[in-house]
Amino acid sequence: MPTSPSGSPQRPTRTLFSALSKGSERNLADTLRDERTGGLLLLAGAVAALLWANLAPDSYRAVSGTVVGPAALHLDLDLAHWAADGLLAIFFFVVGLELKREIVVGELRHVATAALPAAAAVGGMVVPAAIYLVVNTTMAGGAPQGWAVPTATDIAFAVGVLAIVGRGIPVALRAFLLTLAVVDDLLAIVIIAVGFTDTVTIGLLVGSLACVAVFGLALRRGVRTPFLLVPLALASWALLHASGVHATIAGVLLGFTVPALPGSASRGASTTDEHADHSLAERYEHLWRPVSAGFAVPVFALFAAGVTVDLTTIGATFADPVALGVVLGLVLGKPLGITLATVLVARFTRARLAPGLGWWDVVGVGLLGGIGFTVSLLVATLAFGAGSVHDEHAVVGVLAASLLAALVGGAVLSWRGRVHTARTATALRGTPGTDGPPADRDPGATR
Repeated sequence: MPTSPSGSPQRPTRTLFSALSKGSERNLADTLRDERTGGLLLLAGAVAALLWANLAPDSYRAVSGTVVGPAALHLDLDLAHWAADGLLAIFFFVVGLELKREIVVGELRHVATAALPAAAAVGGMVVPAAIYLVVNTTMAGGAPQGWAVPTATDIAFAVGVLAIVGRGIPVALRAFLLTLAVVDDLLAIVIIAVGFTDTVTIGLLVGSLACVAVFGLALRRGVRTPFLLVPLALASWALLHASGVHATIAGVLLGFTVPALPGSASRGASTTDEHADHSLAERYEHLWRPVSAGFAVPVFALFAAGVTVDLTTIGATFADPVALGVVLGLVLGKPLGITLATVLVARFTRARLAPGLGWWDVVGVGLLGGIGFTVSLLVATLAFGAGSVHDEHAVVGVLAASLLAALVGGAVLSWRGRVHTARTATALRGTPGTDGPPADRDPGATR
């Protein structure tokens, strides 16, 4: 072990945003491949919702309010609720698979590598929530119950912006954003499950958990037939919905039961070379991510983002502490919380940024963390009630903040990408005395 000048043992310095593990590289590649298109489709769904709600508001309300489903099973929901409670369960199933893979083979499997994104995610939720609460407890007409609205980060949108402007950004920094967003989703799931559940029917909850357990056991035993797995998944969702817990949590629980170790895709069944290096969680993520990113989330956006916008509405919206707290929380709170948490980790754990990276890179990632579309819209609906005045103002706040965060964060990371590209080109040309990206040539880099 290295020693200090006094001769006492010295702890080794840890590098932040260093090389990725093999499992993390595969997780990153899987997410980047599909979420780019998913982000564009999500944007298209939001734009379509705004156009429809403003050009034909009566038609929009009539369609979103159309009730479908059996009343005997407490599933007589309008289409807007089917999108939020049903289709988003697919989105949360994919989130559950992401979490399982990150915990088993990714950056979250070791405390040392999980500490930074976990701390950044916590900072990126606590600071926006605090800003929202300050605004809504000090201004007249505030609604403190919406504190969780500005705490979420939308992976699809953030990755889509990063894919467009992030050419030249180091791979480890991209992985940091994704891992942070996954931990952010986990914390958001806990908030939804605990903070927005008033009453619970224990018998129905136990029944749902039993279906989840049988689903996981079947997978462990090598059962792959959809004729058993799909009914079990639907039963767990329906029972959880009827129990009083938000039904999307069923998707997360089901995702957590899927084996995530390489080779587990064939465990209990015939082993083939094709699946030897792929886990069942990886295969299911390949299968369901396009459904989530390409259909479930855009349709949810279509029914969640449809607010009528005019000059009167805009004036009333940003006079409402709810919208003001959401915008400030996402645009200022997210980058502040993420950056501050990263600085604290570097300060108190002897960790340092990887060579060539600067704090402006971290700020850029933090700004993209302020894109809080999908889960923020869901939480707004849960906190204020769909169609309420506060809900509409929160929706406008989320849309405005996400757009602003994307523009500012995209500009910062585009600049940083050019800086990193120029450094790499200089190093490849063999500049004398250069053995890699020169961290000391950038005022934003850590020495």
